[in-house]
Amino acid sequence: EAALADAHSARRVVLFDFDGVLMHGDAFYLFMHERYARSLWRKGLALLCAPLLLLLLPLSRRWALYVLIRIALLGVGERGYQVVADAFAVTLARRPRQFCRDGLRSLRQHQALGDRVIVVTGCEHALVSGILRELGLPGLEVLASQLRTGWLGMRPLWHNVGRRKVQLLARHGVTAWQVAYGDSIHDVAMLKPADEAVLVNAAPALCKKVEKLLGRTIRRVEWF
Repeated sequence: EAALADAHSARRVVLFDFDGVLMHGDAFYLFMHERYARSLWRKGLALLCAPLLLLLLPLSRRWALYVLIRIALLGVGERGYQVVADAFAVTLARRPRQFCRDGLRSLRQHQALGDRVIVVTGCEHALVSGILRELGLPGLEVLASQLRTGWLGMRPLWHNVGRRKVQLLARHGVTAWQVAYGDSIHDVAMLKPADEAVLVNAAPALCKKVEKLLGRTIRRVEWF
């Protein structure tokens, strides 16, 4: 048992963001878009709330998005949400050129090397887990945003972005990692502790900005 524990601790820990790294675009945004596209009454309710959203937007983009998510999930319980999230995961996984083949190849290479791979994302947990399962990657460790049940339907509980990614990793018992793949300035908190920080498809200006914040050079990759 001690030998197994030593072997586990000796494995490299490799973190992957999801949106923009393994996938082109934002999975949860696409899911919300689908929810509205399929429901006239949700569109109508969002339109009625437009004055409130316009007031909230300059104060807090997060609260405006919260209202739109609540409307999109109004009347959807935990079991119902799992059903619709799984169905959308199936649809999305079959879209041509939606996913980054180079990113998925890199992830599988890390797995083949025996690295401990963790997907750390702002996407919602059930949705991203379903997508990864449909892509042939079941059983991956996933640390993601979470929803909770409410009287009127599912609502946001934990938005896993920025420093919250590091906080969730700590709660998961992960306090050190060797490689981290991100794609935006919001990933700096996750990239900083990594021995090797990698930015995916990032513009040179973003790379310079991230390097300044990290105080060291990073590796930049072009993935398609």
